[in-house]
Amino acid sequence: MQPPEITASTEQAVTRVVAFFEHLTPTDIAAIGQLYAPDARFKDPFNEVQGVPAIQAIFAHMFEALEQPRFVVTGRVVQGSQCFLTWDFRFAFKNFHRGVPQTVRGTSHLVLNDQGQVALHRDYWDAAEELYEKLPAVGALMRWLRRRAAR
Repeated sequence: MQPPEITASTEQAVTRVVAFFEHLTPTDIAAIGQLYAPDARFKDPFNEVQGVPAIQAIFAHMFEALEQPRFVVTGRVVQGSQCFLTWDFRFAFKNFHRGVPQTVRGTSHLVLNDQGQVALHRDYWDAAEELYEKLPAVGALMRWLRRRAAR
């Protein structure tokens, strides 16, 4: 069985999504509805929502909670109407370790509808390693648990 064919429109849609997230600013959040289907689903280690307003709220909160958040897409694989993106999420915390650059590495699975809009956006990243270990009190506990589990 042959994999679904990659169309130029699918490739263009993925390129638009990548460019959008790599250049995302707080004022761009209103434009998410141009890339996402009205009933799109989004899931990451902390959220599971449906609909453009709920997805917009997640990214608005990101800008409220973090300093200079930005995504750098490091790779992509497109097959049929879906793709996987690998990325680095760069930011600094506002409440502690202020100004200290942080990086979370992850992947996104996107499924596009027939109009080239994102119908499903699922992010995969290790919250324990990539985030919890960077928090002051929780980080010490997570590092201790990791060492204990490695024995």
